[in-house]
Amino acid sequence: MSKHIDDFRRAGHELVDWIADYFEDTRKYPVLPPIEPGGLARQLPRSGPGQGEPMDRILEDFYKLVVPAVTHWNHPRFMAYFPSSGSPPGVLGEMLSAALNTNAIVWKSSPANTELEGVTMGWLRQWLGLPEEFFGIIYDTASTGAVHAIAAAREMADPEARLKGGARGLVLYASDQAHSSVEKGAIAVGIGRENVRKIGSDAEFRLKPDLLRRAIESDLQAGLKPFCVVATVGTTSSASVDPVAETAAVAEKFGLWLHIDAAYAGPAAILPERRWILEGAERAHSFVLNPHKWLLTSADLSAFYTRRPDILRRAFTLVPEYLRTGQDAVATNLMDYSLAMGRRFRSLKLWFVLRYYGRDGVMEMLRRHIAFGQRLAGAVDADPRFERVAPVHFGLVCFRYKGTDEQNQKLLDTVNATGKTFLSHTVLNGRYVIRCAIGNFQTTQEDVDEIWALVRSSAP
Repeated sequence: MSKHIDDFRRAGHELVDWIADYFEDTRKYPVLPPIEPGGLARQLPRSGPGQGEPMDRILEDFYKLVVPAVTHWNHPRFMAYFPSSGSPPGVLGEMLSAALNTNAIVWKSSPANTELEGVTMGWLRQWLGLPEEFFGIIYDTASTGAVHAIAAAREMADPEARLKGGARGLVLYASDQAHSSVEKGAIAVGIGRENVRKIGSDAEFRLKPDLLRRAIESDLQAGLKPFCVVATVGTTSSASVDPVAETAAVAEKFGLWLHIDAAYAGPAAILPERRWILEGAERAHSFVLNPHKWLLTSADLSAFYTRRPDILRRAFTLVPEYLRTGQDAVATNLMDYSLAMGRRFRSLKLWFVLRYYGRDGVMEMLRRHIAFGQRLAGAVDADPRFERVAPVHFGLVCFRYKGTDEQNQKLLDTVNATGKTFLSHTVLNGRYVIRCAIGNFQTTQEDVDEIWALVRSSAP
């Protein structure tokens, strides 16, 4: 056993130094690897080793084979999809979580895991301005949170579904800009895609409450049972913000569960000047945001809140005899609020992040990224060859070259092929649009300016 520990100590010191160097000089790597599908697999043995291999050889292959095949999500110029910012304190927390290897099935199986999760989620809830009645639990992604929200909504609308199964005429509503996880959640819970209504959005890609109300009334007249509506704060394509308070009023009128998907933009509500994005959120039944997007925390960690934990628990609790304990009457058993029974010690890395940066440090980071976004938006507006196609409330800027969709796609491919950045695309109002999502903790104004210069020089 001592050899194992010696190998770990030696390799651990080497890896901490490598990680520190990686953070210090991430820009030396191409954001997108110059590799074709199968490129890494062809360099690796088709069968695992019969005998154990020395750690030095394993690390050598990591450096020479694996790293060159990595798309560097933690790169300051990774601006595709949404930000993914794994900061040093979060990495340290992740290391300790892996070493402790706890499993918070019930409180007794890991008291520290269970209670630290409650405390940390409480801190974040306070920073967001959510009411104290909101119960917090950590899942892996917001997609998992959507499944739990929809399942809880089904439990509220049709408690017999847990026993008898089936959608039983239930209908779910979300904007036509909502994330695909809403539909996936409906599939997983048995609602079915045909019972998901995609409500039209306005010129700023926000859900239109009047259309929502009409759709609900139409389904009621058809003998169906509306049960859930999802509002999005920071949509995937354009970071639009649905009118939460107006949507909540419609949900309340018809007795629907309201879930808020704030996976990307939610952290911005920590800023007093951006608190408006969650106006009305206290009326929601559930709410989710991803600290692994724009809150300095390594993937995966999604923060889910509900003011009806009783219904969430009722939807998922199922306790086998071997997990019953003497503390069940007074302790929180997180497995009762989750489809998954096993739970990693995810809160540890978030706890490290919140303590290391503090609320002031987080706000400084958010304001910096929003300022970068505003400056880029201004540069796009000032260039007659380009047009901005959505409002910029956060760090996401959606723009396009004033040409054909094919020209915009070629422009994006050309920029990404340089390895100097990674931008992504979407389609808005039927047109191909380039997305630049600013949010890495090491991104500078120089990074953003050089990316824009690259885009301009690559345009036809």
